[in-house]
Amino acid sequence: MRVLVANIEEVFREAAARWTLMAYFILSSLFIIVFASAVNLDIVDGALAGAKLFGQSVQSRDMATGTVRIEDLVSGFEGVFAPILFVVGIFLAIFSTAHLVPRLQEKGTIDLYLSRPVPRIPLLLSRYVAGMTLASLNVLYLVGSIWLIVVWKTEVVHFRFLLSGGIIIFAIATLLALAFLIGVVTSSTAVSIMGSYGIFFLTMILAAHKQIEAALTNPIWIWMVKTLYWSLPKTFELQMMVYSFVAQKELPEQINNGVGLPIATTAAFAIGCLALASWLFKKKEF
Repeated sequence: MRVLVANIEEVFREAAARWTLMAYFILSSLFIIVFASAVNLDIVDGALAGAKLFGQSVQSRDMATGTVRIEDLVSGFEGVFAPILFVVGIFLAIFSTAHLVPRLQEKGTIDLYLSRPVPRIPLLLSRYVAGMTLASLNVLYLVGSIWLIVVWKTEVVHFRFLLSGGIIIFAIATLLALAFLIGVVTSSTAVSIMGSYGIFFLTMILAAHKQIEAALTNPIWIWMVKTLYWSLPKTFELQMMVYSFVAQKELPEQINNGVGLPIATTAAFAIGCLALASWLFKKKEF
């Protein structure tokens, strides 16, 4: 436990020294400020009388008659915004933590760590926990701040939006495990970032794997698409879960029929990446 706490402290000190922590905070704060200034609501007797988005009036028949319930508006609006936070949270997290393994493996740094009486696998996993702690705090800052702004502007307390941060953190944990594996193999921060982002976008495309398979004629290509889909994390499905959970909408039928599979296969991918990264790090010669 002392090793874990010490490594978390070192990661935060390193992030502060390299201005990563400050950049993380500034970018997240800018996003929150844009959100706060973009949305203006006129509430009269618990109903929405008018709304502006980025200074432009939003008009609807229900607004004109004053029949829009503010609770429904908040639920729908947060349901649209939560998937955006899903993408923003992941991109900021990977960008700010992908350096943890390449930095650890630099000559001099790794020599210092290996001179300590700490096994390699706990050393690597403690860096992973430290990175997840940093990323989770930022997600809580992003989601929590926007949730408080919505509560302040509408007086509607919608806990589903706040709890959706858990799904975002789960997605970050998966892609950070991949970044750690790439970092152990390549010792490159740039490759870790590009590889993680590349898989993120590829899995978004593979969400339409059934349509892609229907357009293919070669059984080998069909098998490859199917294998890639079930082997890689399900980022699109997780994003849809965020939307459905917050907006209280039904998931698309193809996801709803097997909602546990995307979570299980994504978790298996993360565990596999961490296990392989740990094994390679233990065997690697420095």
